[in-house]
Amino acid sequence: MSATRYRRFLKLCEEWPRDEYKKGRDLGTFLRQRVAATFREGENTQISDPEKCDQMYESLARINGNVYRERFPRVRDTSFTGVTVEECRLLLSGSMQQMQQMDEAKKGLWKTLMERFSSKSPDEAPEKTPEK
Repeated sequence: MSATRYRRFLKLCEEWPRDEYKKGRDLGTFLRQRVAATFREGENTQISDPEKCDQMYESLARINGNVYRERFPRVRDTSFTGVTVEECRLLLSGSMQQMQQMDEAKKGLWKTLMERFSSKSPDEAPEKTPEK
C-alpha cells in the first residue's frame, strides 16, 4: 500500500505547477522537497500514520484541482486594497526583493543605521528642547 501512496504523491508533484517568479520559494518546490524527505526509501518507505498521509494527499489534490476556487468563485480579481493579481505577483517575485536589496546597498551606512535604530525617519530634524 505504501507503493501506491508514493506513486500518488509523485504524480501530484508532477502536476503541481511551478511559479517561475518565486524560484526556490514556491509551494511546488516545497512540496517536492517534503515528498522526497518523507519517502526516502521510495516505494519501500513505511508510513507511520497512513490515515494522516492519505488525508494530506487528498487535501493537496483538492488544492491542486482548484476545488475551492470553483466552489467559492471570486467576484473581482483584486483584494480589499485594490492591488491586482499582476501587481501582487510583481511584489512577491524575487526581482522585487533584489531591487530592495540594491536600494539598501546604495544607501550610506550611517543613513541605514539611523533608519534601523531611530523611531523617526532620518529626514526629520531632531526636536530641540527649550532651555530654562
